[in-house]
Parts: sequence; structure tokens; C-alpha cells
Amino acid sequence: MEQEPVNVSEFQKLAKQILPKMYYDFITGGADDEYTLRENIEAFRRITFRPRVLVDVSRINLSTTILGHKISVPIMLAPTARHKIAHPEGEVATARAAAACNTIMVLSFTSNCTLEEVASSCDAVRFFQLYVLKRRDVSAHLVQRAESNGYKAIVLTADRPRLGQREADIKNRLLLPKVKIYEGLISTKSHSDIGWLKSVTNLPILIKGVITAEDAIKAVEVGVDGIIVSNHGARQLDYVPATIFALEEVVKSVGNKVPVLFDGGIRRGTDVFKAIALGAQAVLVGRPVLYGLAVKGEHGIRRVIEMLRDELELTMALSGCCSTKEITRSHIQTQHERLKSLL
Repeated sequence: MEQEPVNVSEFQKLAKQILPKMYYDFITGGADDEYTLRENIEAFRRITFRPRVLVDVSRINLSTTILGHKISVPIMLAPTARHKIAHPEGEVATARAAAACNTIMVLSFTSNCTLEEVASSCDAVRFFQLYVLKRRDVSAHLVQRAESNGYKAIVLTADRPRLGQREADIKNRLLLPKVKIYEGLISTKSHSDIGWLKSVTNLPILIKGVITAEDAIKAVEVGVDGIIVSNHGARQLDYVPATIFALEEVVKSVGNKVPVLFDGGIRRGTDVFKAIALGAQAVLVGRPVLYGLAVKGEHGIRRVIEMLRDELELTMALSGCCSTKEITRSHIQTQHERLKSLL
């Protein structure tokens, strides 16, 4: 009898066995030397806990609210491309899993399923990822479709003016299925313009791809409703910081003006706790969702989210936190702080 995976890493190992090599490499790969790809995960291991034990933790509340939408756990589904390479049901299965876990899915601009197909598949809170194109009428058309199909926010990805170099895809001569969302529409290189976007939609706008204080401050100045700290899963520019080490800089620079979300390298519930301790309101999970989808479809994604949820709940209990609001900066210590304390 096949043993059930007990953590996200085991889902990844099973996905590697199941998926064609070129598709697995596409999902897992990063830019150039993949230094940042490794760092996104390894950096979490250099942050340790400072738990409180003299606390009643008989009741743990994992819920949080994102742009007015209450979710059961501070774990959202990040926008990731082409889910049908992992499973025939693609983003429809992903949306159903998000609904079952009572959390938010961000539908990718490069989805294999249409906005309409995903919207009609289940009743859930959905956001839509957008690249603003030079053909603004095309972008406006997509935004209007998102609005009319009940999507609750636009996630503008700003860190891809050009596609990063992913050498595994070049070696594999990667061929991918058509992208249905903008099939038949003229797409060009990204050209972000938040001011214009605000003029064509009343939906909240989050900007994704920010890793510096300078960009965070600028984003707030032009009126974004939230920031997602992300280095695009280390798929764009190599040798940028791991996102967990960029997070605090962004949080401090914006104060409490807008919510800050986190994306990049989450593989454990302990990682979720650390991101919240550094100021994130919630995290987004990308590759693990695709691993779950490849292995067990909708059920696999549900298991991935449940694993992270259960690990987070245990971490909170053992750290003396009864709610996500009680997770503070004092609950963790970075490697730099540990070294400083020894001087």
C-alpha cells in the first residue's frame, strides 16, 4: 500500500516521479545559477524561535482577514502558470481546493483555464493576477472580465518586464499548452501603470514583486491597496535576496498603511509563522500547490494546505500564540541577531 505523504517535501518527490521531466523542471526551476531559488528555502532555516511556554494555548485561532475577506488560515494560493501540465482539471481543481480550505486563490494570468471556467467551478474568494500590457485595451478587457466574474482584487505583477532566463527550460526545449486567458488577444511585454489601472477598475490592487523599501514606498504613494513581497519564485533575477530576508525591510517602510503579504519558499508551517512574525499578514504558496495537484489533484492541494495549517497550529501552540495576531517579532531570532548577541 502506497504511503501517504506526511509533508510538502514528500509531495514534491512524488510529483517528480509522476510528471514528465520537462514539466517538473519548469515548475521547480529558477533563473540562471538558481542561487536565489535555493536561498528562498534555506534562509528560513537560519531563523530560530523564541517560544513562550507559560501561556494557555488550549484554543488556537488561525483565521485572518485579507482586504475584508476572512479566511480560515493565513495561507493563500499564489498565481502559478499552466496547471494543466500537472493535472487535466487544471485551475478548476485548484480553485475547488482553495474553496474547500476556505482560503483565497490568485488565478494566474497564464492560466490554462479561463476566468469564466474557474469562476463557475465553485463559490470562493478569488483574485486575478495581471500583467499590464502595452496594448492597454487588452489589459482593460481582462480586468472587466475579472470584475464581471466576481474576482475580488487585481494582483499586478511588476517584476517581469522581460522573462528571466531559465536554463532547464532551454535545455528541455520546453513546449507548453496554450494559455486560454488571453488566447486570441495580442500580448506584449509587461508595462506596469498603477495609475491607469486604478482608472479602469474599482477593485483593490495589490502589487506583487516588491523586495525593497524604495519600491514599497513608491507603491504606497501611487495608491496600491496591498503589497506582496516576492522575487517571482526566484525565476526572474538571480542573486536577489531570499524573500524572507526582504520582508522586514518592506514592512518597516510602509508601516501600517497597507497590508503586506509574503511569497517565496514556504515549505513548512514553521515558515508561515516566521513570515507572520516578520510582519506578513498572510503567505502565498506556489510550487507546493502544483506538487499536490500533480500527485492527487484537488485532494492533493487540500492536503498540502492542511499540512501547512496543522504545522502552523502546532508551532503557534508550542510558541505560546493563541491567534495569528499574537505572533510577534520577539518570537523569532535571525542568524544576524544571534551573532550580534555573541559580540
